Amino acid sequence: MGRAFEFRKERKMKRWASMSKTFTRLGKEIVIAVKEGGPEPEANSKLRAVIQNCKAANMPKENVERAIKRATDKDTANYKEVLFEGYGPHGIAVLIETATDNNNRTVANIRSYFNKCGGSLGTQGSVEFMFDHICTFTINAGGRDVEELELELIDYGAEDITEDEGNVEVDAPFESYGQLQKYFEDNEIEIISSGFDRIPQTTKKLSEQEQAELDVLLEKIEEDDDVQNIYTSAE
Repeated sequence: MGRAFEFRKERKMKRWASMSKTFTRLGKEIVIAVKEGGPEPEANSKLRAVIQNCKAANMPKENVERAIKRATDKDTANYKEVLFEGYGPHGIAVLIETATDNNNRTVANIRSYFNKCGGSLGTQGSVEFMFDHICTFTINAGGRDVEELELELIDYGAEDITEDEGNVEVDAPFESYGQLQKYFEDNEIEIISSGFDRIPQTTKKLSEQEQAELDVLLEKIEEDDDVQNIYTSAE
C-alpha cells in the first residue's frame, strides 16, 4: 500500500470533526460548485463530485437539494477559497483550506489562533511546497480485475491504487482529477467519493506533550466556520 494511502487512513481515524461540521463543509462546496457551473449535475462535473461525497457522508438528500436551491439564490454569498500557511508549535507546518465570504474576518481569526497557541501565520508559499497536492477517488470496481484496471489508470495519471474494504482507492496528482473523473464516468465505474488531499513530504514525530500543544491550535482552527480542511506535517 502506498504512503499517501496509509497516511490518509491513519489521519482519517484520528479526525475529530463532527457530522454537522462535515455537512456544513459539504454545503459550502455545493454553493461554490453551483455558482461556478450551474445547478444541473449532468452539466456540472464539480457538482456531481460534491453530490457523490454527500452520499458517502450520509448527508440527507433533502439537505443536498436545499443547498443546491440556496446556491441559485442571487442573495446567497459567494464563497472564496483561500489557503492559509503557517507553523504551529514545535515547528509543525500547517496548511488550512478555507471557504469564506469575508476574507478580512477569516485572516484575522486564523492569525489570532496561531498567535495564541505558540505558532505563526506565514506568507503565501511558505509551507505549501512541503506538501504533495493529490486527488483521490474511492470507486466500486464492479468485479473488474484490479491489476488490469491499474494498468489502464496509469495512462490517466494514477500513481497509487489500493484495495480497501471491498472498494478501490486511487491516488493521483492534483492535475489528473478531471481526466480520471471522465474515465470513470465514461466506463460506468461507480465513484463512491472523490476529492483532494495534501500529503506532507516529510513528517515530524512529537512527544505526547508536544502533540497536545499542537492539538490546542488545531482544535481552535477546526472550530472556525470558514475552515474546510487542515493538514499538518506532524507524524
